[in-house]
Amino acid sequence: MRRAILILLLLFVIAPASRAQSDRLTLERYLEWEDVDDPQISPDGRRIVFTRRWVDKQTDRWQAALWIMDADGSQQRFLVEGRSPRWSPDGTRIAFVADDAEGQPQIFVKWVDLPEPPTQLTRLTEAPGSITWSPDGRMIAFTMNVPVEVRWNVALPKAPEGATWTKPPRLVRRLHYRADRRGFMEEAYTHLFVIPAEGGTPRQLTEGTWHVGPRFDGLPAGATLSWTPDGRTIVFDGFKASADSVDRNYRNAHLYAVDVATRQLRQLTRAPGRWTQPAVSPDGRWVAFTGYAETRQTYHAADLWLMPLDGSTAPRNLTRTLDRDVDNLHWASDGSGVYFTIDDQGMRNVYFANVRGEVRQVTRGVHMLTLSSMSRNGIAVGVRTSYHEPDDVVRFAVDRPDQIERLTAVNDDVLQDVKLGEVEQIWYASRDGTRIQGWIVKPPDFDPSHKYPLILHIHGGPHAMYNVGFNYSFQNFAASGYVVLYTNPRGSTGYGTEFGAAISQAYPGVDHEDLMAGVDAVLARGYIDPDRLFVTGCSGGGVLSSWAIGQTDRFAAAAVRCPVTDWISMAGTTDIPLFTFNWFERPFWEDPSDWLARSPLMLAGKVNTPTLLMTGELDLRTPMSQTEEYYVALKMRGIPVVLLRFNEEYHGTGSRPSNFMRTQAYIMDWFEKKGRIPGVTVEAEE
Repeated sequence: MRRAILILLLLFVIAPASRAQSDRLTLERYLEWEDVDDPQISPDGRRIVFTRRWVDKQTDRWQAALWIMDADGSQQRFLVEGRSPRWSPDGTRIAFVADDAEGQPQIFVKWVDLPEPPTQLTRLTEAPGSITWSPDGRMIAFTMNVPVEVRWNVALPKAPEGATWTKPPRLVRRLHYRADRRGFMEEAYTHLFVIPAEGGTPRQLTEGTWHVGPRFDGLPAGATLSWTPDGRTIVFDGFKASADSVDRNYRNAHLYAVDVATRQLRQLTRAPGRWTQPAVSPDGRWVAFTGYAETRQTYHAADLWLMPLDGSTAPRNLTRTLDRDVDNLHWASDGSGVYFTIDDQGMRNVYFANVRGEVRQVTRGVHMLTLSSMSRNGIAVGVRTSYHEPDDVVRFAVDRPDQIERLTAVNDDVLQDVKLGEVEQIWYASRDGTRIQGWIVKPPDFDPSHKYPLILHIHGGPHAMYNVGFNYSFQNFAASGYVVLYTNPRGSTGYGTEFGAAISQAYPGVDHEDLMAGVDAVLARGYIDPDRLFVTGCSGGGVLSSWAIGQTDRFAAAAVRCPVTDWISMAGTTDIPLFTFNWFERPFWEDPSDWLARSPLMLAGKVNTPTLLMTGELDLRTPMSQTEEYYVALKMRGIPVVLLRFNEEYHGTGSRPSNFMRTQAYIMDWFEKKGRIPGVTVEAEE
């Protein structure tokens, strides 16, 4: 009898479900996963082209191609290999980027109603970007890097005939000379070009030691090009200054207008700040754009602004009271105002601001909804996702926004027999009373009378926003028996400038308090086993997970992924040095105290938590050395610690499908065994 009672009690302490169940979202199903992106509706609203991605099991990569369908979602079919599709103004052609026979990206044009293959327009040696049709369909504008040749010639003896000498050293003279997912960068400046839509020689419109397109700490953010209706002028964002000022520019950007015929350039915005995403009105009189004035705050919401193209009056802020990041600008066809999206409290919806600055919400829903393009008759297309619905292409009429129609169903076959975990939104008070939003993902067949292990999953950024979209990783954790808590602590976007900037020059800080209060709130519900609390996160989440285990022993195990652990060494090894310096009031050579005080490495002496470290071998954002320093410190202290160096990964550990699955599997095994891995951290017989 006592044995039967013991068995019954053990059933109430649920172990992670390492046994695969047929109706669970397993890692095997990830191999069949697909995705959609960048839907573009034809100007007449009749057809939609979009990018469809899938897992290539043989090459261990995501592959992509362009598909096309009628506007009601019918006749979905493969169109062509390529990416970044854009319709011509008359809707007869689609320009896109694809690799040529040598693997070099080029611009192609496909006549939609003709069976012939696409026409290759360019023979470029650098990749084109931001392709944009002229209003009459006769030209295509694009951006491209223009390399700068830098030589330092020194006298050397002549090499003997047949000798093989090493290559000369790589010459570095700029602050920004490498980028994550690219590696070392040759010195170059991004400029604006046009090419005839029938093919021909590209003509360069801008030149000099500056960049077309905004940059964030030297990293390209993608230029926005907007033609005036008469086709004479292109308005774009960028930053024109001396070469040294461009190299040391953290995130400022301006708007410019260039005359296509004469190449005459004029600057539209004057106040220092980050001014981006220009959109010229249908009548050519106005330019809408996004941005904020220059600030030392590490985060500021980007407002919607309006100014006359001729610069006769100062820009007007149309969304001053909205206090959310404005994105995806599209003018109404009658020029009455601008449609755009904002992220707000974990959701994304479409809004409209008229030229007088009156703002209204257009779509409503607990979802993440993009606004990718609009037809002349007011049909909008985008991508939508929610708790249990992965990304799919949707459409809606802006005058009937309550009728959002899903057009694709690329993962319905994968999910048709899967039972997903319930997602519950929660609000809780942090330790100083600040209200914090989060979500709980529960295992399928959840029973509140049972005791479950909890994973606290921390987002990166740190200025980013967890949202209500479908999350394969979290659902896979839940399918394996874990409760997952993900929250938006202070520093997150989607809650206004004050909330997002609360960690400016104070990171980590109150965000850690917000996260721990979230764990307390879920524990208070009674269905979490307090002896099986776990924490993980990558990038900014790696910072806060390594910080957490230096502050508390409440977690039974941690998986710290791609972290920053030492701010001083981070500043000299990352591809975002200005971002790093901006977190501190003074450089470390003047006063290292705050740099050290906010480095998780300095708390290594307080860590007692078994820790799994995971970082990509190629990571240039939070380089491997950050993880190595922390690993050695914990190893010297005798803390159970393992370092996994992920092959063929830059920042993050899941860009390759197999590495995504490995990340999930290693984390769950580490948590389930609380770091006691036979043959790894303990003897095999243990």
